[in-house]
Amino acid sequence: MKFYLKSMGCKSNQFEGQIVAEKLVEAGYEEVKKLEDADFYILNSCSVTHKSDNEAMYLLRHAHSVGLKTVLTGCIAQIEKEKLLNEPYIDYVYGNEDKFEIAEHLKNQEDFVVRDLMGANEFCKVTLNDTTKTRISLKIQDGCDNRCSYCIIPYGRGKSRSADSEFIINEINRYVDLGYKEVVLTGIHIGLWGKEFDREMLDLLKEIESKTEIPRYRLGSLNPHEITPQLLDFLEESEKFCPHFHLSLQSACNRTLKRMNRHYSVEYYLDQIEDIVSRFDKPFLGSDIIAGFAGESEEDFNITVENLKKSKLSQIHTFPYSIRKGTIAEKLDGHLPDKVKEERAGIIKKISSDKFSEFLASNIGREEEVLIEKRLSKRGKYKGVTRNYINVELDEGEFNTLKKIKLTKDCLLEK
Repeated sequence: MKFYLKSMGCKSNQFEGQIVAEKLVEAGYEEVKKLEDADFYILNSCSVTHKSDNEAMYLLRHAHSVGLKTVLTGCIAQIEKEKLLNEPYIDYVYGNEDKFEIAEHLKNQEDFVVRDLMGANEFCKVTLNDTTKTRISLKIQDGCDNRCSYCIIPYGRGKSRSADSEFIINEINRYVDLGYKEVVLTGIHIGLWGKEFDREMLDLLKEIESKTEIPRYRLGSLNPHEITPQLLDFLEESEKFCPHFHLSLQSACNRTLKRMNRHYSVEYYLDQIEDIVSRFDKPFLGSDIIAGFAGESEEDFNITVENLKKSKLSQIHTFPYSIRKGTIAEKLDGHLPDKVKEERAGIIKKISSDKFSEFLASNIGREEEVLIEKRLSKRGKYKGVTRNYINVELDEGEFNTLKKIKLTKDCLLEK
């Protein structure tokens, strides 16, 4: 039997999708790259916004319309559960941790398997054996204990659960043996790593530095208050850490942050950004911003715009606020028209574009270590990524090697 698999959303979901594909191949299924060649369409879904929900349903309807059996897993499956089977274009529904046994569920003719994750206490340990890339993600944590007013994801992932450090160290060493040069530590909320062990991220990073030979590592998204001075002191001295920070900010207005149930101030994280920039040489600083949150006045939005402009962020990922059924924000007053939310997102995207162009320009002339990731067959060149997360194009190189180059305007690639 042949399958086509698509993963939506975050790095954790992408990582899990790769594992699902590997497990299906191990069970005797064949993965195909074209929808028309498949028997099964497997969608590893994301439910962070209404847009992602709608896209998922569109993809499933299309796959069903061309005669494929459809399998829905991921966060939508976990949140919506068995009622999804009422949709004529969905044949199988499997939860976020049940996705790793899809082959067994199909063999047993089970069309619905979604275990309760809200009471789950153990991290689900799954491994990836892919050897086709140079950078690899490692999921070190799952779930979230925060209850941000806009977010439905805790209901799709359960409470925070951490992988133990022994598992993480063994996985990184296995990746090194497979030839990987860089690992990206991912999760739903990695800043909560180790909470149940009475440990924290700094403890884990010290072990990674002392017990593995991985040349480079990156961190996934962190909330501002999770990037402590002690953590920065350690990372500042590291030769393995890639100076790439992603701050989960969500707004640059204190009034909006309070309505979002985010427990920090704009002043706090702007100072923190300044601290990071002062410690590292041209660090990449990414962020998330929700545009048009419930009750966001024009004044609130203007405050966000001014604070983002004066910040030293390198790039901003923004999207219009999406009402999620079952969240606190659903019942807040002041919901805005879609047109206003889209317009505000567009303004922030322009700020992001300008900031990223400035960041790239500020790196011209610098010497940077590049990890060569692939050959760009159409142009006969190579693509690589610097430690500070700049994509570059090289005239020559060798796959999966580290190379020092001088950054020029012509070699820089827009993301």
